Amino acid sequence: MITFKYKVMNQKGEKIEGTFKANSKNEVLAMIEDNSYYPIEIKEVLEREQQDLFESFSKVKTKDLYIFCRQFHTMINAGANISNALNVLRNQTANKKLKKCLNEAYDDVQKGISLSEALGKHNDVFPDLLVNMINTGEVSGNLDIIMSRMASHFEKENKINNQLKSAMVYPMVLAGLSVVVVVFLLTFIMPTFVGMFEGSGVELPVPTRIVMGLSKFIRTKWYILLVVIGGGIYGMKTYAKTPVGRLSLDGLKLKLPIIKDTTEKVIVSRFTRTLATVLASGVSLVQALDVVQKVVGNKVAEKNLGQVKEKVLKGVSLGEALGETTIFPVMLHSMIKIGEESGSLDDILDKTANFYDEELEAALKRMTTMIEPLMIIIMGVLIGFIVIAMMLPMFDMTKTVQ
Repeated sequence: MITFKYKVMNQKGEKIEGTFKANSKNEVLAMIEDNSYYPIEIKEVLEREQQDLFESFSKVKTKDLYIFCRQFHTMINAGANISNALNVLRNQTANKKLKKCLNEAYDDVQKGISLSEALGKHNDVFPDLLVNMINTGEVSGNLDIIMSRMASHFEKENKINNQLKSAMVYPMVLAGLSVVVVVFLLTFIMPTFVGMFEGSGVELPVPTRIVMGLSKFIRTKWYILLVVIGGGIYGMKTYAKTPVGRLSLDGLKLKLPIIKDTTEKVIVSRFTRTLATVLASGVSLVQALDVVQKVVGNKVAEKNLGQVKEKVLKGVSLGEALGETTIFPVMLHSMIKIGEESGSLDDILDKTANFYDEELEAALKRMTTMIEPLMIIIMGVLIGFIVIAMMLPMFDMTKTVQ
């Protein structure tokens, strides 16, 4: 396939520029004629042999998806067609990876492929939820409404992600500071006392011998420590990518006292908000559960929702099926039962999602409040142990002199 750059004029006399992948100029001309454009210039673009460095490392974030959906909704709602909307967005998008995907999607749409199918080719950028919802919007003719709902969905998801990151900043800074202080004490301060301790003739206490051993190891064999730490991090990441590892780590998040409450609130918030969005778009409950199952962000919850879907298929109500799980709270079961009985499940879920968003914010504050003093205590214990280990031999030396 060759990339061609073209300049055309539409029926209103407006000039439009873009790129299009095809096997020949004739295919580009055919595309231009199908869109009732008048060709001005068509030229071949030489492909770069190496991908742009920043493009290869750029990542499409939830915020980028929110902006994409909001702008797409605005243009579609104003009367622009899908092709024109994509053309505008691909030219003004700053994220290089998203820009590349939109360029390819624009070319596919120009060839007659649906928007959902074109975006679905880039599942590493556009999540299944967005692709499925766009497909629903194309079938129902409510694409502008769907994009508005998805923009709100990703906006709230981005807010949750930012809250989670903000909650972990201070504990991570404290952890990093603790490591720096401990390494500084062991590599620069402790060696100044070693000669004095060894020449004193006093038997060194166990804590002092431990700290001296650590100090010597870090100063002489630091590369082994780096290899062990690097290997441990790599091993954990590799294990976390396996199905068994991901399941066990996600299960651990639901058991650890400090982060358990926050993890549960994140799961419930994502579940209720996504299910409300999907159901409001006219998707059946079983299909909605299939979509929601993939976005809760926890394999244990995903497994539980799979069991819920099976029970719903057998005729069990959603509220009753959720009530048999251990992850979802009693309040959620009750609210869903009310929604099913009143016939306004999507509206009830939306209100419940707003409630749990507030609960999540409070849970994050509680978690941060608990982690901060814990990190300070750990930092104090480590530094205190090293200081005491250095001071103990001095007391023994003083007694010997006396």
